[in-house]
Amino acid sequence: MATRRRSSTTADPGPGRELTDELRVALPPRFEAVGEALASGSGSVVACEVLGGTLARDGVSLPEALDGLARTWELVRGEAPAYAAARALAAAWGEATLGYLHAVSCEDPLTGLASLAHLRTVVTDLRRGGPAHQTHALVVVATGAGPDSARLGEPLARAMADAQLGATVRGVFPGSETIGHIAPGRLVVLALRDELLLRRFDLLLRMIDAGDPPRPRAWIEGLPADDEAVAALLDELARV
Repeated sequence: MATRRRSSTTADPGPGRELTDELRVALPPRFEAVGEALASGSGSVVACEVLGGTLARDGVSLPEALDGLARTWELVRGEAPAYAAARALAAAWGEATLGYLHAVSCEDPLTGLASLAHLRTVVTDLRRGGPAHQTHALVVVATGAGPDSARLGEPLARAMADAQLGATVRGVFPGSETIGHIAPGRLVVLALRDELLLRRFDLLLRMIDAGDPPRPRAWIEGLPADDEAVAALLDELARV
């Protein structure tokens, strides 16, 4: 069997090694931590996940990021990147990119629901017009997926599931209510605190309970009376 030719700067691929100065200089920019993890055998998937988000926030394209990963893997291990590492980098890159779009847009680009930034603006405008904590409440709908499962799922597939959940919620709140997609698997309705709220909430519970497991949870949050508390509540609700 023919053996694969390795670069002259390739380190010993076995674990427990350290990068040489020559190899460190040859690595693509920002890939030093991945190279060190590959050389030592200590968690290259985690290093790739962290790097993917960093590269996206720095404006590096996904093809360029994957090219850097391939170059790093070839230099350190003399082979193509492992699927798990490439997937971790790409998924983290996608998460960071979607997070940026979500923060600057009035509409979540994949679900068509209001973004967290837009929801904040609507609540702020509402509070300027009167005692919003007396007239409105937040109806929160959250899927059963925890933080780990959120990272493992594909961003597009999760967004499609959230869009379907948003359609269900809109069927219960068909008026002018703002429905925000504030995090993967989490929607918030800015609803009128009127005589219909509890009946609509009960209908929403029955509709989501009729779906396939894991079934979403739903609850009502009151709006705090001051701006800082409102901001803190929205930040807390956006964390999954």
